[in-house]
Amino acid sequence: MDRPQAVTENYANPVTCLFHVLFKAGALVFYILFSLFVKSFVIIFVITVFLAALDFWVVKNVSGRILVGMRWWNEIDDEGNSVWKFECLDGEALARMNKKDSWLFWWTLYLTAAAWIILGIFSLIRLEADYLLVVGVCLTLSLANIVGFTRCNKDAKKNIRGYFEGHAQNAITSRITSTLQSAFGVI
Repeated sequence: MDRPQAVTENYANPVTCLFHVLFKAGALVFYILFSLFVKSFVIIFVITVFLAALDFWVVKNVSGRILVGMRWWNEIDDEGNSVWKFECLDGEALARMNKKDSWLFWWTLYLTAAAWIILGIFSLIRLEADYLLVVGVCLTLSLANIVGFTRCNKDAKKNIRGYFEGHAQNAITSRITSTLQSAFGVI
């Protein structure tokens, strides 16, 4: 007898997922391997920060939009104040987002920051302040994406809630209307 196979959801955007993970892994792996085997701080600093900046840009402008339907940026208004701007898909489109893509996006976002924190602790233990500078820059870029997307996610949840509440209200209203029309014979 054939066993029924569980239907599993695949990644909707495998190329975007690959590059989302690849840039994060690239910065981490380069930093770790070159810190262990090459003692040129300048090369390690420049290339690691460059890879982390590429990761920051890809997450903020590409994978965030494709994998979770969100985007954020920061502007300076006329008075010189910093203003955060958030953009997300409407509630219906957000409800249709691929769960695996979303899961991968959020977990890698947080795990990368955790990895940079651990590497920062190792730099402190080894008393390598210069390498702590590299980790600090990379951690700052990771945390900026976490803060931006977390704030954007709060707005997105409000949109999803509003979408479902609106549909529920429309369903109840149409049900009541059709019941009243059938009760009074109005077509």
